[in-house]
Amino acid sequence: MNRPPVKERTTAIDWPAVHQRLEAARLAVESASAPAADETQRILRGRARALAREFGKAKTAEDAAALEWVEFLLAHEKYGLASSHVREVHPLENLTPLPCTPSFVLGIVNLRGEILSVIDIKKFFGLPEKGLTDLNKIIVLQSANMVFGVLADAIIGVRSIPSAEIQLSLPTLTGIREKYLKGVTSDRTILLDAEKLLADEAIIVQEQV
Repeated sequence: MNRPPVKERTTAIDWPAVHQRLEAARLAVESASAPAADETQRILRGRARALAREFGKAKTAEDAAALEWVEFLLAHEKYGLASSHVREVHPLENLTPLPCTPSFVLGIVNLRGEILSVIDIKKFFGLPEKGLTDLNKIIVLQSANMVFGVLADAIIGVRSIPSAEIQLSLPTLTGIREKYLKGVTSDRTILLDAEKLLADEAIIVQEQV
């Protein structure tokens, strides 16, 4: 005997309920993987401390690379000499001219019993002339083997300049100044190499006339 075919039962899928269960499962997974509020604060504080340490290291390195410079005016331009080579600054007083010396050698001064030659680096560098006034200062440069005074129109002060802010060249500088150039700052202060000045035989005043 042939049985009649059995009809399969079909059940309708409750799609809204499925979506709700999937969303609940997603939220449960995210909640389990996300750190608690206290843990989040701990992580953020740790990151902040690490960033502060890195910034402190960078700042310390920058400060270590900074040098102090004595700034002064020459013919309306700003110049600088490393303070490590500057012994003192003194007013120009009782200058005695020396015969048979180069034009850039102004003469000698008696500084507390020490006889120093005074160099006019405006003439040495070929800068515009400016007459001597009561405001002129002598910057006393000193190394292990040499000491002399450099004439300045006026002293600006002492300034700390990080090495990163110093440009190594300036296109407008040519000739003798370029030879003694240490660098140039962003505000166009020309930094001179005092070590080269102190070692240059052309500046040394010979004892014999």
